[in-house]
Amino acid sequence: MRDLLRVEPGTSADLARRNTGDKLGLDKETASAELEALNARLATLQNRLYAERRRSVLLVLQGLDASGKDGTIKRVLTGVNPMGCHVRSFTAPTEAELDHDYLWRIHDAMPARGHIGCFNRSHYEDLTTTVVLGLIGATERKQRYEQVREFERILHDEGTTIVKVFLNLGKNEQRVRLQARLDDPEKRWKFNRGDLETRKRWDEYVHVYDQAISHTSTEWAPWYVVPADHKWVSAVAVATLLVSVLEEMDPQIPASTENLDGVEVV
Repeated sequence: MRDLLRVEPGTSADLARRNTGDKLGLDKETASAELEALNARLATLQNRLYAERRRSVLLVLQGLDASGKDGTIKRVLTGVNPMGCHVRSFTAPTEAELDHDYLWRIHDAMPARGHIGCFNRSHYEDLTTTVVLGLIGATERKQRYEQVREFERILHDEGTTIVKVFLNLGKNEQRVRLQARLDDPEKRWKFNRGDLETRKRWDEYVHVYDQAISHTSTEWAPWYVVPADHKWVSAVAVATLLVSVLEEMDPQIPASTENLDGVEVV
């Protein structure tokens, strides 16, 4: 699945032509059991990563409004020890954050060694939303592509494996989900009128994300485009990516420095 979803460095993400309703060969009837198994495996691997305390993993989740970022985090990280995992949501920068470079708040939120970090939105807002809103021009956007590539190279070289996921939602499915938020009193708090303005500029947002992903998918921090029209597909896909990456890392429980054979607790 990693190969199927991966945007190969130097190639176009081609978001507009991807099937947002693709089920990736998965079956909804068995997806729940598959996700449960992936959750259990992820918990084991995260425990080993935490015990090892030499490396870390960062999951970056990006997507348009209602693409399922919150739900994916909830479904994928269920069962993971919260002591070794933290989630950070990035909204509009504060005044203090604006007084620094755009990567300052990102670097500050990076997971410590032994931890899994998850970003709900990220520094990629500064390569996409800022473009649509006219806050940066073509020259600065190109410069930021290079800066982010090198920033992520440093993180990788220092022991952080980055898993960047774009939840690729279809425009019609977004309409359905936004309307569901309006219609359900328990979900209405998640609705923002600004989402409607963003929706009007759908093509612009898809284009800038396509450009950003295409220019920043690297060997050390590749992008994965996950079809997001079916939430159960997104969850299984992201869980599979995380488990696959961690198995490749193969974290190990440290060997005891003492000989504890025969020791009894009394």
